[in-house]
Amino acid sequence: MSIVNRLARAWVPGLAAFALAMPAVSLGQRISDVSAEEDPYLWLEDVEGEAALDWVRGHNAATQALFEADPAFTRLRDDLLAILDSDERIPYVTRIGEHYYNLWRDARNERGLWRRTTLEEYRKPEPRWETVLDLDALAKAENENWVWAGADCLRPDYTRCLISLSRGGADANVTREFDLPSRRFVEDGFVRPEAKGGLSWVDRDSVYVYTDFGPGSMTESGYPRTVRLWRRGTPMAEAGMVYEGQANDMYIAAFRDPTPGFERDFVSRTLAFYNDELHLRTADGGLVRIDAPNSANKSVHREWLLLELREPLAVGDTRYPAGSLLAARFDAYMAGERRFDVLFQPTDNSSLAGFSALRDHIVVNVLEDVKNRLYVLTPGADGWQREPLKGAPGFGTVSLSAVDDIDSNDYFMTATDYVTPTTLYHGRIGEEPTRLKQLPAFYDATGLVISQHFADSDDGTKVPYFMVAKQDLQLDGDNPTLLYGYGGFEISLTPNYDATVGRAWTSQGGVYVVANIRGGGEYGPRWHQAALKANRPRAYEDFAAVARDLISRRVTRAERLGIRGGSNGGLLVGNMITMYPGLFSAAHCAVPLLDMKRYHRLLAGASWMAEYGDPDDPAQWEFIKVFSPYQNLADDVRYPSVLFTTSTRDDRVHPGHARKMMARMAAMQHDTLYYENIEGGHGGAANNKQAAYMSALAYSFLKGRLFPEN
Repeated sequence: MSIVNRLARAWVPGLAAFALAMPAVSLGQRISDVSAEEDPYLWLEDVEGEAALDWVRGHNAATQALFEADPAFTRLRDDLLAILDSDERIPYVTRIGEHYYNLWRDARNERGLWRRTTLEEYRKPEPRWETVLDLDALAKAENENWVWAGADCLRPDYTRCLISLSRGGADANVTREFDLPSRRFVEDGFVRPEAKGGLSWVDRDSVYVYTDFGPGSMTESGYPRTVRLWRRGTPMAEAGMVYEGQANDMYIAAFRDPTPGFERDFVSRTLAFYNDELHLRTADGGLVRIDAPNSANKSVHREWLLLELREPLAVGDTRYPAGSLLAARFDAYMAGERRFDVLFQPTDNSSLAGFSALRDHIVVNVLEDVKNRLYVLTPGADGWQREPLKGAPGFGTVSLSAVDDIDSNDYFMTATDYVTPTTLYHGRIGEEPTRLKQLPAFYDATGLVISQHFADSDDGTKVPYFMVAKQDLQLDGDNPTLLYGYGGFEISLTPNYDATVGRAWTSQGGVYVVANIRGGGEYGPRWHQAALKANRPRAYEDFAAVARDLISRRVTRAERLGIRGGSNGGLLVGNMITMYPGLFSAAHCAVPLLDMKRYHRLLAGASWMAEYGDPDDPAQWEFIKVFSPYQNLADDVRYPSVLFTTSTRDDRVHPGHARKMMARMAAMQHDTLYYENIEGGHGGAANNKQAAYMSALAYSFLKGRLFPEN
């Protein structure tokens, strides 16, 4: 799987009545080139411009004054912060050598402690932890708002790590070399200045570096265009070129597989989401492309090449369907052999949710009508043997990850659903897993039940959705209901214990619904590809179908129905507002895309053209303008009440989308509110305090619009 496809797994009927009529485009003119006359709110795209920030501060103050005066808002914010800061949360860990590491935030450690313990200690209810790096102390000493962005530690002795830190939660970050024994950053060690990109270990004295080297070194999407080999003791600017991509590529990176006996170096060239090449770097520095479809996720584990197909693949007389997982012996494949073992093949109601490679096994995670099933695959003389994972829970969302895919067959497994607190297990293939940790019940779920339903979309497609509600729910059409969705980038929405939703909504009498609309990955690549580009409205038709099904079943009515989504889900919310204004009464639109005429010109937007299309191509703009909410607003339509939230530090989805949509709707005198967190990155919050505040805003707004007055 390419580095960008791993990053993607993040937030997650009819034409619009008021589509923009565009003038003829002359040769050489780009549709997205607009003037201030054409777009009077273009100035709000100046992220940190003083006029734009004054506008932000004014709207923030108005929103804060409205909510902070209500004692119920303060109670909710404090309750949510107590949940986020609770010492009873599961401290998820990553194994590095003989220790298990965790990044922990709470009321005393706002930015977090990077800390470690042993597995023996971790099994205890209250483990003893050693602090390795105190981010609050570091931020104070350096007068920076550091947010943890990850660590990569060098095998086999794990004494050196590459630690990434972000200012305010942005995607751009810095990387510094860190010495674990002394717990200090290495003087004159590897340091990468702030940019989108990264470092990855080759050996103790060299790293691959993919970052901003100046003009021409970044793609049009704002990610690294080159990868270079940087040797210790030399300036980063002198790092030797390993590979240079094209300006219209998305992301170039490189990494070493350190598995003993299978050490290999790879260069990843990502052209777009789910469109990448993987190259083997030879001993002389040359590159050999792995001859596999660009649309397939490619990974190498020990002697195996694994291909996760997103398009059908024909090999001789055999045709492997999209959604299959295939295995081939890597060396034989590189020599020209095309013999595959089928590890998974989809059916009408099943898809591959993912897989985890352990030392001697592959564990596949299968979604059967959006319900997880885990199977262990083991290679042998007679092919791959398959059996259910011993002791895997038979309910809810179940996920598995390797403790260390190089040295062991141990794994961590989590099981959860909307009302059952998450449980973490530790196991070894062939043995019963043991429970390590379980979340407490952060809210009263007494009487709440989960049910799955299917709505008929406009083209007859059955669209699944989950509903969480009281067992004795009265089907009188008067229940406050919140409908959530995403529908993009092949990301699946499965049941998950969310204490914020439970405390703020379902335990208060609200019905919570999650729609598994097309564009997601619930039924594999076909479900995703059904809503790409010109077919994007299928996702919105699906969402509207779920809303109508809730109304026809008398769960709720339009006056009691609200919607919520972020990022691509914010685009979903924007289109539901403009396409189906009469179906809902309230909408929370978070870190959204909304101006699809210019999205590819803003920050990382160019990287999503494979999903939405190219607005500068007149033929593609014809279908894109149908789902561009900013252009489709009208002043003579009654829209639902809308709360827009975003982050100034979001360097993935430009805050200008939310700013401009808010400004245009406010000028039309529609019912709108706005709040922009000055920090937070694409997640919208840089720490627990900010996250609690943002969630309290959203749910206070939704309750105020959807719950009956007391």
